[in-house]
Amino acid sequence: MQTTTLDLGPQTAEVTRIVAGVREDQLCHPTPCTGMNVAALLDHLVGLTVAFRRAAEKAEGTGGQEPDAANLVPDWRTRLPAQLEALATAWRDADAWDGMTTIAGMEMPAADVGLVGINEVLVHGWDLAVATGKEYRADPATAQACLAYNLGFAAGAPEMRDQIYGPVVPVPDDAPAFDRVLGQTGRDPDWATG
Repeated sequence: MQTTTLDLGPQTAEVTRIVAGVREDQLCHPTPCTGMNVAALLDHLVGLTVAFRRAAEKAEGTGGQEPDAANLVPDWRTRLPAQLEALATAWRDADAWDGMTTIAGMEMPAADVGLVGINEVLVHGWDLAVATGKEYRADPATAQACLAYNLGFAAGAPEMRDQIYGPVVPVPDDAPAFDRVLGQTGRDPDWATG
């Protein structure tokens, strides 16, 4: 179990920067996240930022729904940055990482939920960036924590990992931590150029 906290702020700020550059004509673009275009991915980010903030606060979650471009809220350009900031703020409280919490109807150790949440932000932020032609900067501490999380997840719960992600994309062991995270989550780090 995690004994120290991780500041989600550097990565949520980077995703906010990416969101600010998304153009209306890019909402229909495909993303590396199978089955989601940019609008559906934004809808997913809107939902997950609320769910993981509420988990940090040890509050009851809202019922999740499948991401859908048709459900993207009209004010996503202002709502999503505010929710990303609120997410980071909630997880800055050391108590957020202690004990148990609930996410998607499952009770889990809060420290694990915090890592799942920042992993979602990190990876889906990249999905959004490459789908809209933007450079993406992974926070080094976040990338390292997410790599450890994903390697542990794959080793400890391979069947569950395979239900969530596509097949592992081979990435050299000496590649940057973030490229290895992408490979572990079924993404080709060269997706934008491939």
